Amino acid sequence: MFHRGESTRAQSLRHACVAFVALLTLGLFFVICRASVRGEEDDLFGDLEPAAAAPADAGGADDAGAAATASDDGEPVKKQNYLVWMFRSLGLFFTIVFSLLSLAMVALIVMNIVALRRSVIIPEPLTRSFGELLDEKRYQEAYELAKDDDSLLGRVLSTGLARIPTGFEKATQAMQDVEQEETMRLEHQLGYLALIGNLAPMIGLFGTVVGMIASFQAIASGGAAPSPQKLAEGIATALFTTELGLAIALPALAAFDVLKNRLARFILDVSVVSDNFMGRFSNVGAQPKR
Repeated sequence: MFHRGESTRAQSLRHACVAFVALLTLGLFFVICRASVRGEEDDLFGDLEPAAAAPADAGGADDAGAAATASDDGEPVKKQNYLVWMFRSLGLFFTIVFSLLSLAMVALIVMNIVALRRSVIIPEPLTRSFGELLDEKRYQEAYELAKDDDSLLGRVLSTGLARIPTGFEKATQAMQDVEQEETMRLEHQLGYLALIGNLAPMIGLFGTVVGMIASFQAIASGGAAPSPQKLAEGIATALFTTELGLAIALPALAAFDVLKNRLARFILDVSVVSDNFMGRFSNVGAQPKR
């Protein structure tokens, strides 16, 4: 669940991210369908078109060229599109899994980048106006200003001012509780990037094992002359799953570390700014000296 003070602007942002992921999913589905159709078209007339016979007076160079473009069983070697080859090697299961992981990674990166901005966490207009109201001792207006602001700093300041009548220590504790709650929420949302970064290589390793097992199965069932095509299919599955797992994990972990450091810096800034403002009420509720 999101924070109860979340504004409609933040909800609209998340709806936009969901729509963005949906568009990416449709685009990827279209690419997969096009690649599948392209692969079927490549093989549609493969068996109906015999290889052109070499002229009787062709020299050794022609024989060498024919050998270079023919397989061991006399059939011509067909060049496959790289995307088609990748989808065929991955299979339906790994294609869906890696597609979902990549789309989730992109959506999480966009959402966290938008959420972890200084203008969202520590808005400059709030800082400036709140300080001016405190200088003029217009505390009620300062409280209303902070309460109407949906930023982390606004929630911290409004909570502190609301608890000031009960004493400075209780107000400070309430501010720290709000700050920790919001920090945990942001870290929880950010932690999914680390989960994807750790999960993707493991799925790639699982695909590596599946591909190598398929290759060894082709060797075991092929006897003295195993099918090179079956061997290549298993090795391609192993390599493509490993490649995609690393390709997803690297940007996910990099974005997680960068955004985590950014969040820590903003939380420190919130603590410094709120302490500077609320330090003016340090004598409220203090025991008088005897």
